[in-house]
Amino acid sequence: QVQLVESGGGLVQAGGSLRLSCAASGSIFSINAMGWYRQAPGNQRELVASITRGGSAKYTDSVEGRFSISRDNAKNTVYLQMNSLKPEDTAVYYCNADVVNTARAIFGVWGQGTLVTVSS
Repeated sequence: QVQLVESGGGLVQAGGSLRLSCAASGSIFSINAMGWYRQAPGNQRELVASITRGGSAKYTDSVEGRFSISRDNAKNTVYLQMNSLKPEDTAVYYCNADVVNTARAIFGVWGQGTLVTVSS
């Protein structure tokens, strides 16, 4: 069994910064792509940023230049540095990982979500 545990959410004023972390644990052989999604009330869940095992990152247009995704493969952890936060960034942020377990099965895993609230 594999679990993802997120941390780092909270309340911040517009223009401020937060850093989210997501650590994977359990029967892990390796992790392929990892990503951060978000879901605001009344909206669908959207991909914010993703990163390959080799470190290639992609971002949705609305966060390009403000957010930065990174990962530590040795710690099975992915990070999301969020700068210049805007009220429209308010959402529950979810971590996702494509995990290869010790039986070499591949499956997607979701974290429980962490709330980010940006006040104006």
